Amino acid sequence: MRRRDKNQYIFAPEKSRRTAEGHRFRNAVLTCLLLLTAVFLISNFIISNQVRLEQVRLTVLNLPEDLEQYSILHLSDLHGAMLGEHQKALKTALGDIRYSCVIMTGDMLGDNGDADPLLDLIALMPEATPKYYIPGDTDGPFLDEEAHGSLSIYQPWAEKLIAAGVTILDRPVSETRGKGTVWFVPEEVYTLNLERMKEVYQDQLADMTRRATAQTADDAARRRVLEYETDRMDAIAEIRNDFRPEHIQVVLTHTPLTEAYIRDMTTWGSKEDYFSLRYAGLILAGHYNGGQWRLPLKGAIYVPEMGWFPADEKVQGLSFPGGIPQYISPGLGSDPHYEHQPGRVFNPPTMTLITLTRKAVK
Repeated sequence: MRRRDKNQYIFAPEKSRRTAEGHRFRNAVLTCLLLLTAVFLISNFIISNQVRLEQVRLTVLNLPEDLEQYSILHLSDLHGAMLGEHQKALKTALGDIRYSCVIMTGDMLGDNGDADPLLDLIALMPEATPKYYIPGDTDGPFLDEEAHGSLSIYQPWAEKLIAAGVTILDRPVSETRGKGTVWFVPEEVYTLNLERMKEVYQDQLADMTRRATAQTADDAARRRVLEYETDRMDAIAEIRNDFRPEHIQVVLTHTPLTEAYIRDMTTWGSKEDYFSLRYAGLILAGHYNGGQWRLPLKGAIYVPEMGWFPADEKVQGLSFPGGIPQYISPGLGSDPHYEHQPGRVFNPPTMTLITLTRKAVK
């Protein structure tokens, strides 16, 4: 019995030392984890809140001399984010750079069509600079088919953008410099069956006329939109005859075009039809926000439509699907479609200045 007591007496201090060492080790691990977490959070805060201006030079072999150095400020996917008071971070990133036009490829609005953050951004730009907008999937339609207290065919957010000097692009629009012409084309108009769509709208108008005695305020709003769409089909049919092979076509789409889609469109299109994706000189897109959450040196972690670790050229930057240059904006805000990836992680909000040149780019 005395021998057992002696053994307990001898080994008790050793057990206490092991316990103390275990506590110190766990504390050291926790401290390291806390430090790493702090470094991660601070680094991500700095990276993801400092707006970046990416500059891209793109060689266009048939670029008319008068369009040399034509520059496009490409913006996408603001999602109503305020990056500093009155978009101060965006103003800082823009500095005093000059650009020929501004292209916005959708999802720039906030919740419920809040256009104020976008209007603050537009206010930073020269008033005379052309500005073009195509709606994204979270923006919703820009035409209003319901009665809303005015005769306007536009949603309230669209009216505000138009008043701020923005063209909401639903048909091709051109700019000419000397002997050079550049067209801005919403991608969906390439695939429109203009005659068939006009017949559909006219049939709906005729049906409403037959029910004229029972027409409601919503019916009147719907009629105005149908008349607008009918006129749009006529306008596009007339505009497409103005395209020439030497013209530069800049295609606008919110969702990037896939290699398979581009190859189908260019294979089946007629070489004599110059109003065609076949003759596109550049495609501008957005939608993916660069994957929202990114790992340094690795890229996007997860994109809902693509899965884990998709190839980076599919979610941002310049690539050449079907031989046509396509630039996908990394975006400015965070997309609610990334349900489990709120905010931007190691993914700086990015604007892009794309300069067209005939010279070979190294």
